[in-house]
Amino acid sequence: MELIPGLLDDIGRECLARVSYKEFSQFFHVCKAWKAEIVSRQFHQFRKTNGFSRNIVVLTQDSSSGSGNKHSSTPAFQLSVYEPETGSWSRLPAIPGYSDGIPLFCRCAGVGHYLVLIGGWNPTSWKASNTVFIYDFVSDLWKRGADMPGPSRSFFGCDSDYNQTVFVAGGHDEEKNALRSALLYDVINDKWVSIPDMEEERDECKAIFHAGKFHVISGYSTDRQGKFQNDAEVFNTATSTWCHVDDNFHQTDEMCSMPMVLNMKGKMFRCCAGSVELFEASVWQSVTQLPPDVCLGSVIMTWLEKMLVIGSDKFGGTQNMYVLELKGNKFYCWTKVGLPLEFTGSVQAGCSLEI
Repeated sequence: MELIPGLLDDIGRECLARVSYKEFSQFFHVCKAWKAEIVSRQFHQFRKTNGFSRNIVVLTQDSSSGSGNKHSSTPAFQLSVYEPETGSWSRLPAIPGYSDGIPLFCRCAGVGHYLVLIGGWNPTSWKASNTVFIYDFVSDLWKRGADMPGPSRSFFGCDSDYNQTVFVAGGHDEEKNALRSALLYDVINDKWVSIPDMEEERDECKAIFHAGKFHVISGYSTDRQGKFQNDAEVFNTATSTWCHVDDNFHQTDEMCSMPMVLNMKGKMFRCCAGSVELFEASVWQSVTQLPPDVCLGSVIMTWLEKMLVIGSDKFGGTQNMYVLELKGNKFYCWTKVGLPLEFTGSVQAGCSLEI
């Protein structure tokens, strides 16, 4: 069956590929051929290759700040979507059964055209859970994934390979015991797989996936609460083994786990002590200062050659957002992005997707 009657499929595919991802849910129900096309990996790769895809940023954000409910004792977090190309803001539909907001402190990761939420605290009971929710940007629907196995863990490291798999490591259980265990989640097949434990316990660790390897950075052990380690461990997906990275990888005395990201060229950046730093030649080097009104509670994400930083100048303060141009690691230019009132609430986490 032709995608569009009277046209070659190559031309029909290009017509569909030019459509905004926001319209996919409408096309999803037109016919079986269109549904099969827009859910295929080949279609989304075609969009990316030909410049039809769109980069979006998803934030887990307190939605009560701009709603006249500033004094609520329990903030309601929802999923905010920012489109850098158009400057538009929107919110994803609520998870069925979670009218009080998404799980607090849940981890989020982008995998293809899916947004995956893992764990977090029930917004009503504040109990840690191992739930998995998946939002499909093609169908505009939520579905429940297989629960994360093992103890209910909080504040774990999490990242994806952006293709099919989400990796989870560390955190702590309901008794506040730091964990060494790690897992991978196959989003396409809805299947969890245990991988070997890390050498060290790592509560509140950071995680980054790069070049076929899952990096778990810093964190602290049960008997050293809040004393963040300076080392890291790296899981090689090809050999299913961990290796230890030198004890001075973190290279800071800050008593916190700092936000870290990779850009499209595989360079690692972080926010530290009011600066954006680049990891190069085994050393963290400051490349530019953070704007002063985003230095606290910073969350960072990257797409193409740009970095987004959102944060505040004081605890509990209004959020501000900037975009940083990354050009050959030599020229850096901040641009402030105005935030609509309803999107000025505090941000816990975020990720970027290309759809």
